[in-house]
Amino acid sequence: MKIIYKTAFERQLIQIIDYIAQDKKSASFKFAHELEKSILSILDNPLKYKQSLYFDDKNIRDMTYKGYTVMYEINFEKELIEIFKIFNRNKPL
Repeated sequence: MKIIYKTAFERQLIQIIDYIAQDKKSASFKFAHELEKSILSILDNPLKYKQSLYFDDKNIRDMTYKGYTVMYEINFEKELIEIFKIFNRNKPL
């Protein structure tokens, strides 16, 4: 399997990192690094996180990380995991 980051996810992540950096730059680097490790762990078991609350599709999953939800879709035929959204779970979609 391979992970692909969609443009919308990348934009949202930059906004989150910039927001965290306003308070503490080192915390923003740590957040980004630890988030990347969590996302890469999806490769070991793509189904380990719960089915999305926002979509009726068993291949769309919600990974929770430090108050944020990372949404991803598993495409078994193409052997892809598409990371397409990150948002504060207290301010969904």
